[in-house]
Amino acid sequence: MGRKIPELDAADFVMLSDHIPHIIQEIRYFSTFNFVGDRINGYEEPIALLTKEAARALLAVNNEMMVKGYRLKIYDAYRPVTAVKHFIFWGIEDQDIRMKQYFYPGLEKQELFNRGYIAKRSSHSRGSTVDLTLLDMKTGKDVDMGGPFDYFGELSHPDYRGITDEQYENRMMLRDAMLRNGFLPFECEWWHFTLADEPYPDRYFDFPVSGDSL
Repeated sequence: MGRKIPELDAADFVMLSDHIPHIIQEIRYFSTFNFVGDRINGYEEPIALLTKEAARALLAVNNEMMVKGYRLKIYDAYRPVTAVKHFIFWGIEDQDIRMKQYFYPGLEKQELFNRGYIAKRSSHSRGSTVDLTLLDMKTGKDVDMGGPFDYFGELSHPDYRGITDEQYENRMMLRDAMLRNGFLPFECEWWHFTLADEPYPDRYFDFPVSGDSL
């Protein structure tokens, strides 16, 4: 049974940019370009934090991808419980749908929870889940995955075949590298992976996303 009180101890977490120097960070929940349309509570800096174990495994993915000409681009990593609560209140109480056309054009807000796109208790809060894509070092552009980050719909399912063969192969390239290095995929999102042997499978944390938390 998971602990009911979120924890504030960040002793076993690291700043990903310190652990993986070539990583690119585009922390969407620090910005306003996300499905809510506001900066999300708990994101005090545009940085990615992860447990040491997850960061070590991700470094291995990074090294493998760098050899092939790619860099990792991080959209989200550790997510405080406070941020998850922000999502829940937005989904249940807030009538604002200004970002619907970009992130969930085919769904109503409550369906985002019912269909598993937004969790009311997120694995991100355990510190070993990461949302990411690849950047092609030759072109300087994101690798074409056939759909954007945080698009809620069938298009984002990793095994969706209504995209080009190249786009599907790009998804599988990222997926295979993550699997080889100890991460598990998520059936609804091509960008979402959790360390299989995560150190805190039953603990949820709520310290802010900030360098001062470490």
